[in-house]
Amino acid sequence: MTSVSITNLTAGHGHTPVLHDVDLAVEDGSLACVLGPSGCGKSTLMRVIAGFHPATGGTVAVGGRVLDDDRTHVRAEQRRIGFVPQQGALFPHLSAAANIGFGVPRAQRRERVAEMLELVGLSGLGSRHPHELSGGQQQRVALARALAPAPELLLLDEPFSALDAALRTDLRTEVADLLRRAKATAILVTHDVEEALAVADRIAVLRAGRIVQTGTPQELFRFPVDGEVARTLGEANLIPVDATTRAALALTGTVPDAAVVVVRPHQLRLDTGAGVTALPYRVRHSQFRGHDYRVELTPEPGSGLPPTLIAYTCADAVPPATGAAVHVTVCGPTHLVSA
Repeated sequence: MTSVSITNLTAGHGHTPVLHDVDLAVEDGSLACVLGPSGCGKSTLMRVIAGFHPATGGTVAVGGRVLDDDRTHVRAEQRRIGFVPQQGALFPHLSAAANIGFGVPRAQRRERVAEMLELVGLSGLGSRHPHELSGGQQQRVALARALAPAPELLLLDEPFSALDAALRTDLRTEVADLLRRAKATAILVTHDVEEALAVADRIAVLRAGRIVQTGTPQELFRFPVDGEVARTLGEANLIPVDATTRAALALTGTVPDAAVVVVRPHQLRLDTGAGVTALPYRVRHSQFRGHDYRVELTPEPGSGLPPTLIAYTCADAVPPATGAAVHVTVCGPTHLVSA
C-alpha cells in the first residue's frame, strides 16, 4: 500500500521556483531516500511535506489523507508527521526521557518513553540531558522523540551530516534497522551517495527541483537514465561510442547517435601488454586508499579517446607506475545512455 503520494508538487521561495512538478510515491513501511546535491530542493521538499513551507501547486497525501492540494492545507501540528533535523534539535533543559515524551499524551507517556528508549538502545539513560550524551546518542534520542507519537510518516533531513565518518556509518545502519523494526514509513534526504545506496529501499534522484529517476539502489546504480545520474550515484566513466571504442566496449547491434556508455571504475582492467581491442592510455597518477588504488588515466596523444578515465585496482596489486603505458579493457556489463 502506498503511504505517501506526491503529485505535480511545486513550491518556491518568493518569486523563485524551487520544486517543479515533483512526483513521489513511498510504500507503507519502506525507507525512501531523496538524493541530490546541495541546492537541488531536498530540504524544501521535506519542509513542504511536513507543512512548514507552503506548496504552490500539486498534491501531498499521507496515509490516504490529503494534506495539501488546491483546496486543502493541513497545519504542520495536525499532519501526524515526525521530523528529525540535521542537528537533532533536542531541548537542552530536558532529559532524554522528557525529550522523547514531549508531544505524547500524559496517560501514555511513561510506557511509550520506556518503549522508545529500549528501541533505540538507550535504556537506563533516560535521565541524562543532551550535553551528557554523545553525538550518536543524541541522534537516537531525536529519532525516538520523532517516533514516540506514532507518526504516519517520518522525515529525516540529513540527520547524520554533523557526525564523524565512522559514527555516521554505524548510526545510519542502526537507524535503518530501527525504522524497519518499528515498521515506520520514512523519507531520508541526503547528498551522501554511500548513505543512500546502503539504507534505502528506493531512491529518488532530485536535480534542480525535479525528480529525474526513481528506483531501487541497484536499478539506479546499474541503469541510470543519463550520465549525470550515473555520476550522482558514484564515480563513472562516460565513454562515447565510436569506431575506436565499440570493440573495446564489446557493443553489438545498433547504437544511437551521440550515445555514451557508463563504465564504473571497478570495471576497468589495466594491462601493460598490447591488446587488439584495448584502449591506449597512460597512468597520470594513482592514489592508495587502503581497500584499493584509484588510478587516473590520460589517453595517448591523437587517440581521440575520452580525456580522463578513472579505474579502481585491488589494493594487493600495485598499479603501473606514473607515466606507464597501459591498455584498458572493460569487464562486465555496460549501460548505454544519451550523451
